[in-house]
Amino acid sequence: GYIALPTASLDATKGMAVHGVDVRQDVVDTINQGKIHIHEPDLDVLVRAAVQSGNLRAAVKPAEADIFIIAVPTPFGENHKPDMSYVEEATHSIAPFVRPGNLVILESTSPVGTTEKIGEWLKTDGVDTSRVYLAHCPERVLPGKILNELVTNDRIIGGVNHESSLAAEKFYRQFVSGSILLTEAKTAELSKLTENAFRDVNIAFANELSLICEKMGIDVWELISLANRHPRVNILQPGPGVGGHCIAVDPWFIIDSAPAESKLIRAAREVNDHKPRHVIEKVLKKADELKAKKIGCLGLAFKADIDDLRGSPAMDIVLELAKHQNFQILAVEPHIQALPPALREYPNLHLCSLEEALREADLLLLLVNHRDFVELDPARLKNKNWIDTRGIWK
Repeated sequence: GYIALPTASLDATKGMAVHGVDVRQDVVDTINQGKIHIHEPDLDVLVRAAVQSGNLRAAVKPAEADIFIIAVPTPFGENHKPDMSYVEEATHSIAPFVRPGNLVILESTSPVGTTEKIGEWLKTDGVDTSRVYLAHCPERVLPGKILNELVTNDRIIGGVNHESSLAAEKFYRQFVSGSILLTEAKTAELSKLTENAFRDVNIAFANELSLICEKMGIDVWELISLANRHPRVNILQPGPGVGGHCIAVDPWFIIDSAPAESKLIRAAREVNDHKPRHVIEKVLKKADELKAKKIGCLGLAFKADIDDLRGSPAMDIVLELAKHQNFQILAVEPHIQALPPALREYPNLHLCSLEEALREADLLLLLVNHRDFVELDPARLKNKNWIDTRGIWK
């Protein structure tokens, strides 16, 4: 995945023997050919070097090792309840191979207490956990800059005991140049959730400002630019919602653990979760006024200049618009080659180039501030009808 493959490849190029595990055979085959199944700058070069060195091999089953890193999805299910099934399944899969003196690291962003649960699951499977080091080290990288930030970012390590923290620190010291900060497991787990909840709350403030400004006929981006001239104010930018596998998910883990105490975090989540619906209503109203039949939706990824569609508000918006069969939806996403399965079932929706959308669409909807859209010549928008959720077309 987006975290484990860069980490495995980096470790392999540092001389470590790495056994990468994925449940999908096609992913395993791709990696063993020295190729990649996800987009990340320079990752193709790193994976190719790691495989050619003989230090990286992929398989669908775990094997014996000195160190086990769990980096699987941690989504939420119904009523925003954390879904730890992937972590639990991964833990059970490595249990037959864990030996005394081994180190097990959880990198997946998880609810408080998950690292200790891994110890319980291993113990249930017959592992003598008193002789196994167990720690949490949350990933903190930015898509598009993963290879750099894996090395340069500070890392937080929380062991179930001090010896586990030290064992994990020794491992990360081999490839991390940033500071390594030791704590205990629960604090490490909550630190990652706190980082993303902080960003979510601040984005919610910007999104709420955008709703207020829209009602009052004020340009929210000008307003924020002016307010940010205050030396102690730094308001983030509004958008069509909040996406990705972290910021839109992690606050719910805090809310689930302490529902009565997390009123502000919940309110922020509700503001950000509502924003896509607001954009949809705005588009439908504008399309009705224009009698528009073709809507060009620019961007599907959850953030600029990446191919990651996980939890993307742009995806949600395009999906809902496609349900209106009276519209033809022209989806523009320069970082993918084919529509994701969730969008393929709609015959009125197809992936197209920016040129086709500019030529054919009655209404343009800018959803992601990809470089291709930011650098678009303003003259190309003359006499076009558009809605800009990112504030880049002035």
